[in-house]
Amino acid sequence: MSSDLLKKEGPVIMGILNVTPDSFSDGGMYPNTRDAVVRGLEMVDEGADIIDIGGESTRPGSQRVDADEQKRRVLDVIAALRQELPAEILISIDTTLREVAEAALNAGAGFVNDVTGGTDDADMLALVAERNVPYCIMHMQGRPGNMQDNPSYENVTKEVKEFLLQQAVLAEQSGLAKDKIILDPGIGFGKRTPHNLELLSQLQDLCDTGYPVLLGTSRKRFMGEICATEDPAQRMPATCATTALGVLAGAKIFRVHDVWQNKQAADVSYAILMSK
Repeated sequence: MSSDLLKKEGPVIMGILNVTPDSFSDGGMYPNTRDAVVRGLEMVDEGADIIDIGGESTRPGSQRVDADEQKRRVLDVIAALRQELPAEILISIDTTLREVAEAALNAGAGFVNDVTGGTDDADMLALVAERNVPYCIMHMQGRPGNMQDNPSYENVTKEVKEFLLQQAVLAEQSGLAKDKIILDPGIGFGKRTPHNLELLSQLQDLCDTGYPVLLGTSRKRFMGEICATEDPAQRMPATCATTALGVLAGAKIFRVHDVWQNKQAADVSYAILMSK
């Protein structure tokens, strides 16, 4: 992604395209390359600016997927989508491994989304610096297999912010331009419902750091607990509420399953924000 997308007026919508059998909400929905490509194109028609493609589920309790299997799942989809998408639409690779990220960039991706913020693979920061691509640093306490066992914080907002800024400094020291760094508080990753709510209520604190903030709440469990809704697909209205809140707090990128619905929420919220 050029920095132009981050400089775009208004919110940026990132559509989720998981080519995994076991993701918490959409696992197994796109069993072949063409099905995945069709869904990616649909999301762009609905208003997505970025398509985020992942080959490893990071839902609570999930098991690791090796680099070869991740590449088998994602590379053909990335290459096919890149051929069919307009040049201004970005493809993001959702991975923690340099090997997968590098192969995805070679296939046509232009953005790396790392849920471990550079702590899983020591070579990831060098890659994104070398390729000069946007890099999303996310906070997670623990790893997907154990992150929800008993997450605890003394001050969740302070601890999450400190980690993200620390990793941003390391990315810059590795040679990545500051305007390519995006921060994600990691809603639902090693956090219980009160932690998620506190982070959302204080989201402006993270946005005030000067880095673009990515918010990924889509269909997550904490909203199901609040709304007594077990089916993740039924949490779209709740997701739109957090998108609206995120826009008003200053977040820039919204990673969602339900693209046009969240784009409406984001656009109306942004119009309200701009009318002040």
